[in-house]
Amino acid sequence: MLLSRYMHLHKSKGRREGSILDRSAYILLSRIRTQGPMSIGQLGDAFGLDASTLNRQTASAMRAGLVERIPDPAGGMARKFRITEEGENRLDEERAYIVASLENIMTDWPEEDIAAFADYLQRFNAGIERLYGMPWPRTQLADRPS
Repeated sequence: MLLSRYMHLHKSKGRREGSILDRSAYILLSRIRTQGPMSIGQLGDAFGLDASTLNRQTASAMRAGLVERIPDPAGGMARKFRITEEGENRLDEERAYIVASLENIMTDWPEEDIAAFADYLQRFNAGIERLYGMPWPRTQLADRPS
């Protein structure tokens, strides 16, 4: 909770106007970048969210120029969302800010402690997703090109 609060309180510090991604956009862009173009149904399966929530999130991301709708590259009926160049740039900028913030927090940590923390955090997240029956990457999406 402290990390989340720290990141929220310092979110705009040293950032250019309009560069900040909200949490839902960050997660959406990260998943699409990793998995490749995804439909509303695939996003729903990945996040455990309903179509109306995802429609709002993707519409907002489209208005911001972060994603675009494209025909299914595999020829399926459902249109898919693909990250745009602007989305890639904003996601990279957001990740760089997050990494710099974490480096600031862990500035005097030994490398082995940072590696152990990252391992424990990954295991913790995997445990949460396993508990809810939603391991990542999702098996139905794992073979998709990124």
